[in-house]
Amino acid sequence: MDWVPIVFIVFKVAVFGTGMFFAIKWHYDQGKKAKNEASRSPIPTERTPGASE
Repeated sequence: MDWVPIVFIVFKVAVFGTGMFFAIKWHYDQGKKAKNEASRSPIPTERTPGASE
């Protein structure tokens, strides 16, 4: 019965590690996607001084 906590801890670390990996990957991909869409936008993001509106 001494092996039960070891198995549960290993399982918990594996599940949380996998979840953290996919959470970080998802956020990284969302940031990259937003940056990509912003660069393809025809509207300029920066305004030049003295430009007419």
